[in-house]
Amino acid sequence: MTIDVSTLWDYSDPELSEARFRSALASASADEAFILQTQIARTHGLRRDFAAARQILESIEPQLQDAAAEAKGRYYLELGRAYSSATHTPESQSAEVKALARAAYLRAAELAQAGGLDALAIDALHMMAFVDSAPEEQVAWNRKAIALMQASSQPAAKQWAGSLHNNNGYALHQMGRYEDALAEFNLALAAHERGGTPGNIRIAHWMIAWTLRALGRLDQAIAIQLRLEREWDEAGEPDPYVFEELELLYQAIGDGDKAAHYAGRRSAAG
Repeated sequence: MTIDVSTLWDYSDPELSEARFRSALASASADEAFILQTQIARTHGLRRDFAAARQILESIEPQLQDAAAEAKGRYYLELGRAYSSATHTPESQSAEVKALARAAYLRAAELAQAGGLDALAIDALHMMAFVDSAPEEQVAWNRKAIALMQASSQPAAKQWAGSLHNNNGYALHQMGRYEDALAEFNLALAAHERGGTPGNIRIAHWMIAWTLRALGRLDQAIAIQLRLEREWDEAGEPDPYVFEELELLYQAIGDGDKAAHYAGRRSAAG
């Protein structure tokens, strides 16, 4: 594609993203237009309008047979997201719906790998954690995605390192495997320090401190969270999750006054 869809995305503003994709359609080739339509479908999914997302994908399905590998992979990836994703409610995830999502994600991964599109394949594999949502299952899928990322020489695939290690750390944390989770969160931090935003780096430090609290290493956790408090305040974005952790940490060491202080900050930050 001559159009890089990643430059058109603003995930915090799906409506703006849709407008950009529709504007790009005017000068797009057939394959580019097909891919842009898949991204328009995704904007509807982010707004929880899954019926509209599926309708768009259904409308372009007749073109699928003649589409290029990337277009096909993106079609099945977005079809999977239209059935199962972070924006779906738990009650919507019936066995039938999950089966549809599973088939779509696995087809997307297969097509992407066959086409040498490692980042697209990783995206599809990492989405399987929403289908197989037990932490043990998530770890298995995360490891498949991490293995592909590590084996790839493609920069776009390498950019997944921070997210994948974070996701794996979270699943391990949910399993109570805190030392293993800490190792994954440290890998996520290293990846974000190589090429992430200041916000992502701070979040990676938060995940580490969160896990240190679970391990009972409270002094280390407090030191990190106090630094994050200063950094977020200096950025003009006070973080209620930092305040919540500091409240819990000071409760754990029996400092009621400081715990109350951070409870107040958390409440004020909303």
